[in-house]
Amino acid sequence: MSLSTNSIDAAVTASDRESVKTLGVPSLPATNTAEFIMMKNLNPSPAVGVGSASRNNDSASHNSSAGNHVLRARLQLGAIYWSMFLAGWNDGTSGPLIPRMQRVYDVSFLIVSLVFVISSVGFISGAALNMHWTDKVGFGRLLVLGAACQVAAYSIQAPAPPFPVFAASFFLNGLALSIQNAQANAYVASLRVNSEMYMGMLHASYGAGALCSPLVATRFAQLDHWSFHYLASLGIAVINIIILTLTFRFRMLDESLALIGQAPGDTSTSDRSNFRQILSLKSVHILGFFALMYVGVEVTIGGWITTYLIDVRGAGPSAGYTTSGFFAGIMVGRLALLWLNKKIGERRVLYLYVALAMGLEFIVWFVPSFIGGAVAVSLVGLFLGPMYPLIMNAVGRTVPSGSIGWIAGLGQTGSAILPFVTGAIASKTGIRTLQPLLISLMAMFPVLWALVPNSPQRID
Repeated sequence: MSLSTNSIDAAVTASDRESVKTLGVPSLPATNTAEFIMMKNLNPSPAVGVGSASRNNDSASHNSSAGNHVLRARLQLGAIYWSMFLAGWNDGTSGPLIPRMQRVYDVSFLIVSLVFVISSVGFISGAALNMHWTDKVGFGRLLVLGAACQVAAYSIQAPAPPFPVFAASFFLNGLALSIQNAQANAYVASLRVNSEMYMGMLHASYGAGALCSPLVATRFAQLDHWSFHYLASLGIAVINIIILTLTFRFRMLDESLALIGQAPGDTSTSDRSNFRQILSLKSVHILGFFALMYVGVEVTIGGWITTYLIDVRGAGPSAGYTTSGFFAGIMVGRLALLWLNKKIGERRVLYLYVALAMGLEFIVWFVPSFIGGAVAVSLVGLFLGPMYPLIMNAVGRTVPSGSIGWIAGLGQTGSAILPFVTGAIASKTGIRTLQPLLISLMAMFPVLWALVPNSPQRID
């Protein structure tokens, strides 16, 4: 049965008209008003109410998604930081244990320094592997591969095998550190929000590991089973491989970043260039050499300062704790001086840090005091600490992303080459030459930094 328009209009009550006004609908003719009431009866939920509920649902969904992204980002960063903690732990081990290695294996400065040479071969191999395999194998798989190599290295070192076997195991260690360091730096450099802060935190976690390791290694150096220190290292390495596997699940870098809400960026052909193209950039060589020199100086101080204090300043075995003080300074500097980096500017502040570090090295050299030298070494760490994050920030800004692995690998190579050179010189002239050597190397920092370009360098 059909109804006339008049009869429908008559059915519209005052309350219906009031509801139209309340919902914010403009004043309508009677016919349109009646049509609205019919739609209201067919769908009791007003259109505006549906929109409001939809917006609420969308907002809740967005908040939930954002919360998941934050949680995943924290888990991923935590996994990366733990990997760098282990790298610092490894580098902080050598200083307190080198004097014990010399006594146990009855070797000279030159021979014991071979562990650094063999490590450097591993570092260079890892740098080349990163360049060729990152796109083919993937971020997550390479991280786990590096962690597995480190587990194998510590398993060999723990029982204190004959020196040739013991030294050879450092190839696996160097390979592992080179792979993980490069991938960790590439991950943080790829972050689009607060990457400078996260880079500082990444390398502060390295400093934390290097701070804790000498505290343990110094104690083990005084025990009969000194090599059992590597069992502690093995435990940390096993935890590392489990965390990396569960967190990244062998994913590519872009897939891991997508899980934290970061869409993959537009990667130009130059950013995915091959090995030869990347090496055609002069800035890659400058930054790579700077990273090599910096890491070399850092690990040389950590590796040889205990021997210097024992032989030159007459300190006892507890001098190994000085290494912890040095790496504590590095950790604190990478966090506490972030504000100064921003205030002065990353380009200029590095010159200030170099001047202060060199001045403190003169104190270690000329002031004949064990305590004064130990305090000065800790302050050297404080001002050296921010430099490596500044270098890696410059890498992220100025050169193709594919070169990060190569530059980080060269940096790790410095941690092997320069300590070996120090040991070779010490075998001829004594460990007294440590301080003038360090000052000479630090004097190169501002020169190299001045050569680093300000603008991005791309391959045509």
